[in-house]
Amino acid sequence: MSTATLTPKRSASPSNSLTAGQLPAWTTPVVGAASLAVGFLAAWLLTGEIGLGLGVALSALVFLVVMHVASLTIEGGRRATDRLAKHLVVGMFLLALLPLVSVSLTALTNGINRLDPTFFSTSMRNIVGAGGGAAHAIWGTLIITGVAMAISVPIGLLTAVYLAEYGQGKPLARSITFFVDVMTGIPSIVAGLFAYALFGVLFGIGTVNGMGGAVALSVLMIPVVVRSTEELLRIVPNELREASYALGVPKWKTIMRIVIPTAISGIVAGVILALARIIGETAPLMIAAGFTQSLNTNPTSGAMMTLPVFVYDQYARPGVPREPYWDRAWAGALTLILIVMLLNLVGRLIAKRFAPKTGR
Repeated sequence: MSTATLTPKRSASPSNSLTAGQLPAWTTPVVGAASLAVGFLAAWLLTGEIGLGLGVALSALVFLVVMHVASLTIEGGRRATDRLAKHLVVGMFLLALLPLVSVSLTALTNGINRLDPTFFSTSMRNIVGAGGGAAHAIWGTLIITGVAMAISVPIGLLTAVYLAEYGQGKPLARSITFFVDVMTGIPSIVAGLFAYALFGVLFGIGTVNGMGGAVALSVLMIPVVVRSTEELLRIVPNELREASYALGVPKWKTIMRIVIPTAISGIVAGVILALARIIGETAPLMIAAGFTQSLNTNPTSGAMMTLPVFVYDQYARPGVPREPYWDRAWAGALTLILIVMLLNLVGRLIAKRFAPKTGR
């Protein structure tokens, strides 16, 4: 028998290629571009005009159907289902991102014209019409939110430590958790009415100042700090606590040196989230902090303007002509967005700086 008959014949092209049964990489962008064209064309044929919302919706529908059919035909049922789920997740992410991008672009487009040195250095005292700025509102926002943080963060952090480390299963801990959950959902104007009534009882009816606004914001901020910090403390591994106790370290020092530093990154993120929750509140500050057109840096005396109230005042009660007032309102909104972005950046840097080091 010759060796030629024992040697198996090799096919010209291997049948087990790594790319066999897969859609090419260019399929998704090509189908996406074609779907956009088909979707907007269908929207124009149905309504007689190119509507952005309808066009995007029809394009997404066409894209999902075409990609699923193509994947089902070439890749099979499992990969087609996986690809469909991936496209749905990405689509929902883009849909959630759309309002954020829209609001940011709208505020940037309408507010960039008045974002000048005058806007940051002057107040609205004796200003009618064009000119003026929001220096009094910016200072008021920073002071009131700073005082609110000074009130809320210690209370929220210590309450969360009690719930996570000391009060597990106790009736007092269950009661605190219940009331914290209730406080999380209260309307913001109720917090403003509470602060106004509290300061009215303590200092006289009609007392309005920055401290009242800070108390109102702290009522809204404390539940967010408590819930976020409690959950982060609970996910710290118990092995770390047990190792510390085995070395004879007291519980309070274990919490201060082990538990809190381990969760500090998430705690800072929770505080920033709570701060973003309160910094744009308008209703409680209108009641508890009041209105003023002058700069006031003393939170215990007199009304204090904040950026949300400034934006509302300029947009809802414009003079004649209206354009200068609306320009100031948009510039105030853009400034508020920039402050929130800056605070998030600072929070991330702090969390990164004090996060526990996992490597050697």
